[in-house]
Amino acid sequence: MSAFLDLHRPGDPLLCPNPWDIGSARLLASLGFTALATTSSGFAATLGRLDGNATPEDNLSSAAAIAAAVSVPVTADLEDGYAPTPAGVAETVRKAIGAGLGGCSIEDWDGESLYPQDVAAERVQAAARAASDEIVLTARAENAVHGIDDLDDTIARLRAFEAAGAHVLYAPGLDRIDDIRAVINSVSRPVNVLMRPDGPTVPELAAAGVARITVGGAFAFAALGALTEAANELRDLGTTGYTRLSAIGQQAATRAFSNHD
Repeated sequence: MSAFLDLHRPGDPLLCPNPWDIGSARLLASLGFTALATTSSGFAATLGRLDGNATPEDNLSSAAAIAAAVSVPVTADLEDGYAPTPAGVAETVRKAIGAGLGGCSIEDWDGESLYPQDVAAERVQAAARAASDEIVLTARAENAVHGIDDLDDTIARLRAFEAAGAHVLYAPGLDRIDDIRAVINSVSRPVNVLMRPDGPTVPELAAAGVARITVGGAFAFAALGALTEAANELRDLGTTGYTRLSAIGQQAATRAFSNHD
């Protein structure tokens, strides 16, 4: 765990992109990224499902396969821990350790609403005890990503999660650099930030003291976007402009996969 946690340096953030399968993980690792994070939404898309509709077993199996396929640490998006109780969340974390993962994240959102703060903190505490010194636990405060504009509550939740033993803190959905700074200045653990379309750049996040940067499902859906554009071009124009991206992808795959045949 310590080697992965040591990569979280405030002001010199760990760029930790999110693969959605073995191939994308190997490609990203081949490009020099020193850690990876799974994406529940990106993985669900590989099954033709929306985020939150892959089974816990499928998500854990996919994360384990990704971790086994690369030599860099992998932290898994375990959504709400796949259990309503602290004991159930702890068992999920133990499964993540058994799957060979370097880290995992637990949300305070049950799929429909936020857990009350005290309940959410109890769940993080149980997860932290199960994680011990074997896996890096990231605790997520989900207000912003679900459209709840309440920075004070987000900070209060992150501080409670820190007190409960989380190693890394994460409030996805924050767009304003002042809000991100406020979070960082309110806690003492490393903070992960999700890159947003109109949000701060990597240099701006570094200057604010961010320790880890992820992209969520953005890379997975960028790949689906490229597929959609290529298919529309073929159907509507009958041309092959998409082969420019195809060539880039093929070259990258050749480099990334050549040692895994």
